[in-house]
Formats: sequence, C-alpha cells, structure tokens
Amino acid sequence: MKEINASAKAIAIIDKRIDELVKKIELLRYVNPINIEEEKQRFFDSKYLTDPVFKYPERDFDKFKLHREFFTLPLEEIEDEKIRNLYEEIIYYYSGMVQCIETVGEGKKFYYNSLRSFGKPTEQDVENAKFILHFDEENAEDEIFKPKYSIKQAEELFVEYGKRYDFSFNIKESATMGAIAMVLNSTQTLVLNSNHRFSDNEMGILTNHEIGVHMVTTMNGVLHPLKIFSHGFPNNVETQEGLAVFSEYMSGNLTIKRLKELAYRVIAVNSLVKGSSFSKTFRLLHNNYDLEREQAFYITTRIHRGGGFTKDYLYLTGLKKIYDYFHSGKDLSVLLTGKVSLEYKEDIEYLISNGYAEHARYITDAYVSNSNVNPKIDFILKNLK
Repeated sequence: MKEINASAKAIAIIDKRIDELVKKIELLRYVNPINIEEEKQRFFDSKYLTDPVFKYPERDFDKFKLHREFFTLPLEEIEDEKIRNLYEEIIYYYSGMVQCIETVGEGKKFYYNSLRSFGKPTEQDVENAKFILHFDEENAEDEIFKPKYSIKQAEELFVEYGKRYDFSFNIKESATMGAIAMVLNSTQTLVLNSNHRFSDNEMGILTNHEIGVHMVTTMNGVLHPLKIFSHGFPNNVETQEGLAVFSEYMSGNLTIKRLKELAYRVIAVNSLVKGSSFSKTFRLLHNNYDLEREQAFYITTRIHRGGGFTKDYLYLTGLKKIYDYFHSGKDLSVLLTGKVSLEYKEDIEYLISNGYAEHARYITDAYVSNSNVNPKIDFILKNLK
C-alpha cells in the first residue's frame, strides 16, 4: 500500500509541476497575427502578388527554462508503467508546443515544428477533400447564410446558448484573429471576431462547436485531480475538432457549404506542404476553386500563419473518425472528459478506474439525439475513406 501511495504522490507532484509549466503555452495565443486586416488590404491592393507580412504577439516565457524543467521531471518515480509512459508522451508533446511557439513568425522553422506536432494530409485526405468539392453547396442567398448579427447580438446568443450548461465562461472581442470565434482553454474564454457579422447558420455552428464541445471539454478538464486533462493529451486537436464539427452535424447545422470549407483547408495545407507561397495558395483557392477572395484570404491566412500551420487538415480527418466511432455504437462521453485524444481512450478509462480522473460531468447537448436531416451529408461522411 505504501508503494502505491508513493507512486500516486509522484504522479500528483509531476502533474502539478507540468501544470505550472504549461499555463503560458497556449499556441493559439501566439500564432494569430495581430495585423490581419491591414495586411489583407495590402495584399488585395497588390493584386494578390505581395505576400502579407504578419506580426505576432510577444512571447512571455523563457523557452530554455521550460525545456529544461520538462526533461528533468523525475518520471522514474511513477511506478505504474502505463501512467509513466503516458506522462512521457505528454512531456514530448508539450515540448513540441514550446518549439512551435518559440518559432512563430520564423518561416520554415515554425513550419517544421508544426509538421512534427500536427503532421500533414495524406494523399487519401486530399482525395477526400476533392470528393467533397464535387457536391453543390446550398444557395448562398438562403436566409440562414445572410450576415445578420452584430458582435453584441452574437454575444447575447452565446450567453443564452450557454445556459444549457451548468457553468459560466468569459466572452471577449478581438479584431486581430483569423477565425471568427475560438475558445481560449486556459482562461475559459470565448473570443469573437469583432470584424465579423454572423449569420443564423454560423451561430448554429459556433454555439455547438465552441460552447457545446470546446467549452464543455475545457470545463470537464478542470474537474479532474490531474491537470493533463485541462492542458491536453498528445494529438488532441484531431479528436477535439472532430468532436466539435460532429456536434454541428448532430445539431442539424452541418451544411455542404461548411464541409467544403473544411475541404478547402485540406487543399490549402496540401498546397503549403508542396512549397507554395501565401499568394500561390490564395490564387489556387480564388482562381482554381472560385472561392470569393475574403474567404480565400482567411483560409490561406489560417494555413500560412506563423510560417506554415498545418493543423487545419485535422478538422476533416477528425470528423470522419468521430462519425465512424459514434456510428459503431461507442460512447462519446469518455472523449468529453477534457482535451483528450481518441487514441488514448484506454488510458483515460484506466485513469478513471484507478481514481485519477472523473467521468465527464458535462455532455454535449447536441449528442443527445441526431438532428441531421440532410441525407447528402450522411452520404458524404459515410463515403470518406
């Protein structure tokens, strides 16, 4: 019994120390350019020929100290081999995040660190994206797609939607982000793009995506004795974004238009991987795929920010994995326990069964019943390889 307690104590000490180290390394805080709108105008004025020169937030941590602290943690004191191996993988994952952040804005240096952390699309992923692009999307003139809500009205709708859950969160506005909304995990904050006017469909997507999954897993994550559920398991982006887009599907808000947006991201990441510049990726989307220039610019910005950010292809691969997982009759709640990954499902269940973690308290509202009524969406998702 004494040995078990000693090991449990070692796990608690190491987990607490990791928590102290990683509080400042939320990648999205550093990789979003702070001068997007100015550079967009300059890029358009250049007739799409002069690549934007993005600026990024200042890094506010000592990278050398962080790396040293990670790799001097006494993992050998964790006697449970399964948990020791998990923490070893987590340390390598966080170290990779530090390397990403420390090279934001440094071109190829950041790109190669991004590749190591997030990978790149396979040929099959690209074929899946092209398969989606063969389908006609909904009429852009439909009422649900028309810009309708101001930033203040959108905030009110997010607050109202949030009442479905027994937790509170912060909302702030930002004029310097590539996305139209995102959740900052460390501060439990929903950030909305103040330059954007939101449609009914976007509100349906974003409430389910950002609150229904990202905020739900944030809030579930803080309930565990172990902080790794808050900060994230290795490769959690694919699972978390897959869950989030799947909630769009289950709530009846996923459209062909939205699926094509995710497909364009895969095409754009593939363009980046093949060595294309910002302007070349933009022209591929705008000229070859007829994307209107605002959407083409923002997708290209998401992919090329930092020096080349490959993570956006994972939304589509994650959706397919979660869709298949759900339709095979498996329980989604274990994947809502925090910022966790599908491939660590057995580790999560092991931690729960040994008293190191809790079952998910909050469950995504959309998962209660399937509200998708579009058979074409199901046909596409079933036939992705």
